[in-house]
Amino acid sequence: MRYSSANRGFPAGNPIANALVIVVGTLAIAASVVVGFFAFVVLGSALLILAAIIGVRLWWFRRKMQRTAGQGSADSRNAGVTHETIEGEYHVVIEDREERSD
Repeated sequence: MRYSSANRGFPAGNPIANALVIVVGTLAIAASVVVGFFAFVVLGSALLILAAIIGVRLWWFRRKMQRTAGQGSADSRNAGVTHETIEGEYHVVIEDREERSD
């Protein structure tokens, strides 16, 4: 079966209808591009805000874990701090319960 190229083009034979189809089609494509751009901007902004929230949360959690892990040992935060030791003697006093009752 052969297709002829004689019927290609706009379906209407009216030039005003053809111009209207071109104008409406161009406006529809332009509106789609604009709406697509704004949808991309909104989704991109939402993803950036979500990534920032997750990043701050992870940073805070990691800082909190380092702070609790570093309390028992000298780490980079305590590098310049000197620790003093107090020496002394002590005596263990064991009180027997039977002796106290007398």
